[in-house]
Amino acid sequence: MSEDNDNLFAAQIYEADSYDAVQERFYTSRWTDGLPIIPPTPDIVRKFLAEALVPPDHLVGVEPVRERAIIAEQLAINAVMAGCVARHFPVVVAAFTAMLQDKFVLHGATSSTGGCAILIVINGPAVQFLGIDATFNVLGSTDRATTCIGRAIRLSLQNILEVRPGEADRSTLGHPGKISFCMGEDEGDTSWLSLAQDRGIPSDTSAITVFAAGSPRQIMNEWTTNPEEILDTYVSEIKASMLNYSIHAGDWAIVVPPQLRAHFERAGWEKRQIREYVKKNAWVMRKDWASCGKTAVIANQGERKYFALKSIDDLLVIAAGGPAGGFGAVIPPWFGKTSRAITMAIGACVDCEI
Repeated sequence: MSEDNDNLFAAQIYEADSYDAVQERFYTSRWTDGLPIIPPTPDIVRKFLAEALVPPDHLVGVEPVRERAIIAEQLAINAVMAGCVARHFPVVVAAFTAMLQDKFVLHGATSSTGGCAILIVINGPAVQFLGIDATFNVLGSTDRATTCIGRAIRLSLQNILEVRPGEADRSTLGHPGKISFCMGEDEGDTSWLSLAQDRGIPSDTSAITVFAAGSPRQIMNEWTTNPEEILDTYVSEIKASMLNYSIHAGDWAIVVPPQLRAHFERAGWEKRQIREYVKKNAWVMRKDWASCGKTAVIANQGERKYFALKSIDDLLVIAAGGPAGGFGAVIPPWFGKTSRAITMAIGACVDCEI
């Protein structure tokens, strides 16, 4: 590695004489989450940038509230630290590009006391190319790609935008997704359109969706094959979340594993029908707040109706999970429609001049 090549980087280069010294330097500097990191040497960072076909000073975007520029070199350093390999890096760039869109409200989502995390859903050829497993333990640690990509996003937020607990991150509680919250969709085991296709991305294009999300809420119904009854279980959980957290409409996500998915597919239900049913039935009255100790905020608006979704397109239906058990999950939004889910092709160019 030549000195001239090293001078291409804006980051300061440190030296350490042992593995332990590297870990201690990063931890005491608050550059890591407490887990071990991979030292981001110039050679490895250069390899990541080459994989994404971007120079070190490539502007990924600008965080709109604090007007802070995010450059590719910074993301590559954090992706290396998180344990990514080079082929993961274009996904990290795409995810951050999507998060920097105004409608995502990145500053609010990452600094709120509400404690949401950034859910990343991967679709298209990237799922197979990266070895993503969208089946068993899909909302946990299921494969290297999703675990490391999710962590790379979190470390990048921490080290570029100071989204650390007690600093920009003001979460009262947070949830485990703040370590890593990334998954693929099980496109090969369903007749449904993928989440990305539903949101306008061609089927042969790899894409990511980013969503400011609360913690997953697991549901179970293995006593029926009726699509409406299955969805009633999802809807019940959505309504409970509306009353216990935010009553306001926003984007929501539901995860439908194979056992439940099979009942929908045998009945000829596509994702659109699922979204229509949830849109129609997921609502609460303001007076329902009395059931969970919030009588004081009902005032004279008790008969006001609140829908979880303003549009059927606000429901993200994700086919994923292990094959056995009548389980599913509802993933609520951070705070109603304050932040909107963004879907973007991996490798897409935003505001490019052609």
